[in-house]
Amino acid sequence: MEEVNNLHATTPAEAEQLRIRFLSKKGEIAALMNDFRSVPAELKREVGQRVNELKNLATERINQLKAEAAVAETTTSHIDLTRTAYPIQIGTRHPLTIVKNEIVDIFSRLGFTLAEGPEVEDDWHVYSSMNFADDHPARDMQDTFFVEAHPDIILRSHTSSVQARVMERQQPPIRVICPGRVYRNEAISARAHCFFHQVEGLYVDEKVSFKDLKQVLLLFAQEMFGSETKIRLRPSYFPFTEPSAEMDVSCTICGGKGCSMCKGEGWLEILGCGMVDPAVLEANGIDSTRYSGYAFGMGIERIANLKYQVKDLRMFSENDVRFLREFTAAN
Repeated sequence: MEEVNNLHATTPAEAEQLRIRFLSKKGEIAALMNDFRSVPAELKREVGQRVNELKNLATERINQLKAEAAVAETTTSHIDLTRTAYPIQIGTRHPLTIVKNEIVDIFSRLGFTLAEGPEVEDDWHVYSSMNFADDHPARDMQDTFFVEAHPDIILRSHTSSVQARVMERQQPPIRVICPGRVYRNEAISARAHCFFHQVEGLYVDEKVSFKDLKQVLLLFAQEMFGSETKIRLRPSYFPFTEPSAEMDVSCTICGGKGCSMCKGEGWLEILGCGMVDPAVLEANGIDSTRYSGYAFGMGIERIANLKYQVKDLRMFSENDVRFLREFTAAN
């Protein structure tokens, strides 16, 4: 019995060999039973019991070895023996995702909630609801990707369409941040791409002023680029805001003294903004005589360029592992 308890098998084939050796018709236990006839009558009972115990013990032990060998074979069969023995490197978030999450986190702490919408949109939400004239250049094929079978269906060229969808289903107060991918029919180069990423913000409530907009953007700039960052607002034009402005921040490289990054000017443009045009509020079912609001929008790639000094936009979409390994995510 001690020999049976010490039986060992590492594969199902080895366990089967043990079964044949001990439990088959020509096995060792069967041979003991054949010799049972020569046992004296007074010992038959005791010997019979011992032989049965041995058979049961051998059966139990061999079945156990078969089960263990089968599990081991199943586990090892999925091991790729050609893989390197070195630890697998842990990846990181994409730099654009890191920057987007940081932007969303900053505005979330300022009371903005996240809003998202479809990338395949209709003309109303992308252009008409945003006060774009019927002959506005942005509607031209040179800027917008149209779905050929449905000329009213397009790939959104900005995330303002998300703002339109929020306004048409929700009355003020509205305070949302809208990140997402957008598409424009442009030649791909180091400074432009046919798709990129934006974050737009919208705040609509009673007595919202340009001063509120300026303060929020100053807080954002200082959170993103450092507490010493200064901002500058320059008059501009956008169909959906009036008045409109473009915002510059003091150069993150030279601190405003002038360098190659800011072309010696000490300022870097990062976003467009302005007070929501009353026509946009009315088009989306909001009373412009009671409510006012501001909006702003920025390119995530632009912020990432300034933050990480990446000079070629194509690097963000080429999935070069060497480039991606240079970034680490905080969470």
